[in-house]
Amino acid sequence: MSPLALRRRLVDTAAQRYRPAGRVAYFFAHGKLGGDPVFTAFLANGLIAEHVRILDLGCGQGLLAAWLAAAAECHRAREWCASWPAPPGAWSFRGIELMPRDVARANRALGAPARVVQGDIRATAFGTADVVVILDVLHYLDRASQEAVLSRVRTALSPAGVLLLRIGDASGGLRFRISNWVDRIVLLLRSKGWVRLHCRSLREWMSLLDRLGFRTDTIPMSANTSFSNVLLAARPR
Repeated sequence: MSPLALRRRLVDTAAQRYRPAGRVAYFFAHGKLGGDPVFTAFLANGLIAEHVRILDLGCGQGLLAAWLAAAAECHRAREWCASWPAPPGAWSFRGIELMPRDVARANRALGAPARVVQGDIRATAFGTADVVVILDVLHYLDRASQEAVLSRVRTALSPAGVLLLRIGDASGGLRFRISNWVDRIVLLLRSKGWVRLHCRSLREWMSLLDRLGFRTDTIPMSANTSFSNVLLAARPR
C-alpha cells in the first residue's frame, strides 16, 4: 500500500470512532487528521515505540489515540506501507484536556487503552510516562507557565522517554504570522476573545529545553502547509 493510500485509510478509520460523539466531532477528526502532517510523521518516522505509556497534554478530543488505534487495526489487516515501520502496539494513553466538551467527545469515542481527564496542565498531576506529547499548546501559556510545565514533564518522563513538542517558530516570518492569525481566529470562533499568545523562536525553545535537561532533535513540520511549525523530539540527558 502506498503512503498516500494508507494515510487515507488511517484518516477514515480513526475518524469513524467519533461517529457516536456527533457530527461535529466526526468532521473535525476527519479534517484535522487528514490535513495535519504531524500524525503521519509519528508513524512514518517511528517516533512512538511499543509498550509505552503516552501522556498527551492539551489533547483535545484525543485524536492521537484514535490515530494509533487505527494504525494498529490497519497493520493487523495487513494494510500497511512497506517503507514505514510497524506501528506501536500495547500502548496506553492518558490525555489531559481543559475543555469539558472535548473530554466528553474523547471518552465517548475512545475505548481502552485510552483515557482523557478534564484538567489544566499547569496543575493536573502528570504521573509517569514514556512519551509526552504537546501539540500547539504551550504558546497559550505565559512564559513562566511554559517553563514550569516542561520542568514537570522532565520529571514525569522515564529515563529513556521522549517529549514530542510541536511549536511555531516565532522567527519564521510570514509563515509564523499566518499560523498566529489562524490561532487567533480559532479562539474567536470558540468565543475565547482576544487572547495573548506567548511565542518563542526555535532557538529560544531549544535553549529552554537544554536548560531543563533535554537533548533535542528537530523535525520540520511545515510541509504542504502555510505554517512555521517544528516538531521537537526532546529526550532526558
